Amino acid sequence: MTLAERIVRGAKASLGATMLDILTNAALVVLLTRVLLTPNEYGQLNFVLSALGVVTILATLGIPKSTARYVTEFAETDPGQVPHVVKKSVVFLGSLVAAVSVATLLLGRPVANALGTPSVVPYLLAGSLYVVGRAGRTYFTALFQGFNRVTYSATVSSVASASRLPFVVAFVVLGFGVGGALFGYVASGVLATFVGAYIAYTKFYSKYDAADEPDADLSKRLLEYSIPLTATRGANVLDKKVDTLLVGVLLNMTAVGYYTVAKQVSDFVAAPASSFGYAVSPALGEQSSKDEIERAATLYEQSLEYVLVAYLPAVVGLVLVADPMIRYVFGTDYLGAVPVVQVFAGFMLVNAVNKVTSDGLDYLGRARSRAIIKSAMAVSNFCLNLVLIPVLGVVGAALATVATYTVYTLSNVYFIHQELAFDVPTVLRTLGAVALVTVAMAGTVWVALPYVSGLPTLFATVFLGGATWAALSVAGGILDVRKVANLLT
Repeated sequence: MTLAERIVRGAKASLGATMLDILTNAALVVLLTRVLLTPNEYGQLNFVLSALGVVTILATLGIPKSTARYVTEFAETDPGQVPHVVKKSVVFLGSLVAAVSVATLLLGRPVANALGTPSVVPYLLAGSLYVVGRAGRTYFTALFQGFNRVTYSATVSSVASASRLPFVVAFVVLGFGVGGALFGYVASGVLATFVGAYIAYTKFYSKYDAADEPDADLSKRLLEYSIPLTATRGANVLDKKVDTLLVGVLLNMTAVGYYTVAKQVSDFVAAPASSFGYAVSPALGEQSSKDEIERAATLYEQSLEYVLVAYLPAVVGLVLVADPMIRYVFGTDYLGAVPVVQVFAGFMLVNAVNKVTSDGLDYLGRARSRAIIKSAMAVSNFCLNLVLIPVLGVVGAALATVATYTVYTLSNVYFIHQELAFDVPTVLRTLGAVALVTVAMAGTVWVALPYVSGLPTLFATVFLGGATWAALSVAGGILDVRKVANLLT
């Protein structure tokens, strides 16, 4: 299988898993917001999930991606070391998960009381179990990415996505409320972890003949490389979760509900770029290690152009349809989320660019550079949130996230340009052409908006905007129909 075929196959599998996650999560969000939970309960659920997302960092550190990096390296240079990499990483991860899960149970109550959120105390048991499932899923998806078998990463993610919806809904319908929803997340994560462990052992670990002794510095190398990855991942999760936590602490749980809805809309739209970047990242590192720098640069340049072609129009479209989308999809109880969605549209664009950029830096050996700027932006985001939330409410939290994430993304693009020296003028020319198409598409949507009176007319307006974008992109030569068809078939 050629490099291009492997990337396309991985991208398709990852995109399929992501689309499944989008659809099931969208259905779950709509059910929870419109039927099963009040805005306050929905905000409380997502406040707890955000807090657990931060806790999970301590349970994994940078072990999953450090493992993936050395699996990729040793698979090419010394295959006998691969089983030792996996074995040692599992021991490290298991020890961390056990310690953090116990600490969550013991320290959760005093921390919650100190933050003025005692309402989350009843969910500590579910939280400790959530850490186990989330850490396991994270480890195995990263491990399969390191083996350059993104299809198996997609399998693990699909199991978690497909099982989350029925588990969460069942527990809530049975009358367990927010706690039941959390146990639904726990069940799906644990199931995905078991599936990942089975695949890892039968398809990879058992297929390698382990060297008699592990490399003398293997443990040291695994742990040392995990340090910048820990900083990057920790800053990334903190950057994405701290705003939600601060909204809950400084405002209230209903505001958390508004903010979460806006973030989830943005995440839904950015998901295809995430899948594409996930599949491309190992290939960038692989080509770089083979001294195929020009090929790696071309691959990244094309990836960046595809993201700009797709996401700049999507950003403008989301700003225009934010009000009717919230009104008819989530209900009038969530209209307070409209201005947050519009601000988050800017985050959606830079997030999409970052999805095809940041992971590649890890595989190119620039994890430290990414860690430094990510840590700086996480601190900046925290400080901006403290200033803007009391003044602007949830909109202030969104503005802080967009501002700091834009700086972070542009820095990552600069770092990857240092390694690959892709053609910036070509990318800028593509950006200019896409901007013209976007203006025309926006005009079409603007004219149609007064006629939106429900979901059918909302979908028709979105379809009209998408059709205008596609037609003008093809006519202007910035969208190649054959390449898109080859990617999807």
